[in-house]
This record gives sequence, C-alpha cells and structure tokens, in this order.
Amino acid sequence: MTNITVLPHPDYCPEGHTFAASPGTSICDALLEHGVEMDHACGKVGACTTCHLVVREGFASLNPTSSAEEDMLDRAWGIDAQSRLSCQAVIGMEALLIEIPKYSINHAKEQG
Repeated sequence: MTNITVLPHPDYCPEGHTFAASPGTSICDALLEHGVEMDHACGKVGACTTCHLVVREGFASLNPTSSAEEDMLDRAWGIDAQSRLSCQAVIGMEALLIEIPKYSINHAKEQG
C-alpha cells in the first residue's frame, strides 16, 4: 500500500486527509474511494481538466505523462511542473503529497 496525503482544500477535504491506496490505482479512484469527492466531469477518461492536481511529493513514482494528458493540462488553471490529471496518474510505491488547486475549470458545474 502507498500512503497518500491530501493537503487541506476548502471544498474537497477541509481538514486534509491521509490514507493508504493500492499501487496501480489512479489517484482519482483512490481519492473517491477514500471520501475525497474530486471532480471528474469527463468520466475519468482524460478529456477535461476537472481532476487536475499537483503532486508535491512522490511525482517521479507515478506513471509517465502521455502527450494527450500534457495537452489537456495546458488548459488547466494553475498548472505546475508537477501537475497531473488525477484520472491518468497511476500510483506507484512512493508516498504522495497531493495539492488540489483552489480553482478548476468545470463548465458543466458552472452552467448548472
């Protein structure tokens, strides 16, 4: 199991959260399984940026970023050198420290 620590976020986990997840699982699936209701408007297929996050520690242990994911990340708010789409980032063996950005571009939510 891999330890994941999510930094506090006012909407998704105000107190922050730490849990163990199975390597080979996407970060998005692990977050959802442990009560962190991460947006994933495209159904976790990497076609939007609503699940964008920044991996502050453990970034190198994740699977490589595909060119399609990089193209999507170019559209995300507040990208960083350690940004990933959580639906595309697969957990490895190294502990992760995750920051969910303050804002997300979610047109479906904004129009609803």
